Amino acid sequence: MKAVRAVNLGVLFLIELGALAAVSYWGFTRDVATALGWLLGLGAPAVLIVLWALFGSQKASYKTRGAVRVGFELLWFGAGVAALFAAGAMAWAVAFAALCAVSKTLAVIWRQ
Repeated sequence: MKAVRAVNLGVLFLIELGALAAVSYWGFTRDVATALGWLLGLGAPAVLIVLWALFGSQKASYKTRGAVRVGFELLWFGAGVAALFAAGAMAWAVAFAALCAVSKTLAVIWRQ
């Protein structure tokens, strides 16, 4: 069981990176001028990184707990799901949402 919990910690990290990749993909796939596409593709994940640093990380400036933490993570990971939907990657969005739901549920049960 210890190994399964360790794997879930790895999955949690990968879905954090997946949310960043999803919003970046969304930004780069917009039908806009090249410069704006680059701005969206690099700016959208930068915004998520700042939010995670302020509210989500272990060393966050503003710690979130309980319902506020759940709300923050729903919005943060939901941004990745929404970005995939908006970019037209419906199957990837559903798969990412399912992976997030399972991994985060296990993390709550196992207090990770």
